Amino acid sequence: MKIEKLRIQNFKVYRDTEIRDLPNLCVFLGANGSGKSTLFDVFGFLSDALKSNVKTALNKRGGFREVYSRNGEGPIEFEIKFRNPDLDGKKQPLITYELSIDLKPNSQIPFVSKEILSYRRGKHGRPFRFLEFTNGKGFATTNEDEFEIEKQDFEEQREEQTLDAPDILALKGLGQFQKFKSISSFRRLLDNWYVSNFQIQAAQNVEDTGLSEHLSTTGNNLAQVTKYIFENYPDTFRLILEKMKTRVPGIEKVEASETIDGRIVLQFRDGSFKDPFISRFVSDGTIKMFAYLVLLNDPQPHPLLCIEEPENYLHPELLLELAEEFREYANKGGQVFVSSHSPDFVNALEISELFWLNKENGHTVIKRASDDEMVKNLFREGEPLGAIWKQGYLVGSGPKKR
Repeated sequence: MKIEKLRIQNFKVYRDTEIRDLPNLCVFLGANGSGKSTLFDVFGFLSDALKSNVKTALNKRGGFREVYSRNGEGPIEFEIKFRNPDLDGKKQPLITYELSIDLKPNSQIPFVSKEILSYRRGKHGRPFRFLEFTNGKGFATTNEDEFEIEKQDFEEQREEQTLDAPDILALKGLGQFQKFKSISSFRRLLDNWYVSNFQIQAAQNVEDTGLSEHLSTTGNNLAQVTKYIFENYPDTFRLILEKMKTRVPGIEKVEASETIDGRIVLQFRDGSFKDPFISRFVSDGTIKMFAYLVLLNDPQPHPLLCIEEPENYLHPELLLELAEEFREYANKGGQVFVSSHSPDFVNALEISELFWLNKENGHTVIKRASDDEMVKNLFREGEPLGAIWKQGYLVGSGPKKR
């Protein structure tokens, strides 16, 4: 699945912002407080609302008034346009998900005032709504699989539904049924998106034995996931190890071993030394690069990765290679959003992959590097994007206004 457009209204610093034609790899720059983490939290908010309800997702962030943009007008709104992977070489239709959240009159009780999932009928056709709910009531189309065959002649079969409460997303229940294919697809994105909060100390811990199929957001189960991949996906593990040898010179072997008291420990072998050394004696950069390689080569990859400041603990010379790993993951069908403060990392990007956040009068807009003529001309002449950024041409992207 690939997200192609994101529109945000009245959500924290984003009073009215949209970004279109999103590439597989998107890197966002901006000063502290400009809204990089908030941008990623759009998916966190939707995921929390899906797992529980809108009220719980809002309360987790301080409540409706805390989340709502200052001087905003109208409801909190999100619009996400996405496309499923090509099927038999055929491009799939663009799907739009719209969600509006408001307060009931004369109260502080939030409810879903609009939830719509629609398909585009070709390039110029009127969008067709497969799901439409308001205040806990609505319908879903059950014969969606006929849509692509019949096109303009399609006649939907509707199923009326009433939710248990008006702050529950229709996606929550209907997304569990395969007959609602587009609903189920978007639900999987929200269920399986990943935001990295990697912590070196957590990754260096010796963990109790247990099964871990996917790397946690903090990386505290790195040794367990390593062992899981080694035992169940040996080809993938060999690929990770080969990449590790290339990315971090000197590392010859990585193992996840069980100690005598039943815990899991990561062991690294350096070609210059006879004995292996466990993770707490390995450099922070080595651990972090290995964790990223495990994440990016997950046998069951996440549809969306959000990575905050990947440059921390890594040598600048490794950032070019890390960017290549992110791009490779994205081009295989995932999508990667990255926030960064590193010109060295930005130097590794294509101009279509770079965006910056500009906060003015308390609200943030997102700008695309390829839309700026000066930036485009400098990049065309061979100037790396990180150097262009350092010279101040990404106006509004830093803490000092220029």
